[in-house]
Amino acid sequence: MVKNIEEMIKNLPPDLQHEVKDFVEFLFEKHLKKNKSKPNFSWAGALKDLKEQYSSVELQHKISDWRIGER
Repeated sequence: MVKNIEEMIKNLPPDLQHEVKDFVEFLFEKHLKKNKSKPNFSWAGALKDLKEQYSSVELQHKISDWRIGER
């Protein structure tokens, strides 16, 4: 009996080995996309020190002004 995946793949004919390779590449790409799609909220609360100075709408306008100034 075959003990590990490498031995199993080696025992396949070349055309099926190629299919296994394609499938593993597909799984790898799927895994990468899945991990990239998770949002990172590390920025949350970064502007809390400005909450007494600006309302949320005023802060949105201020941020827009800052972005325009960067151009």
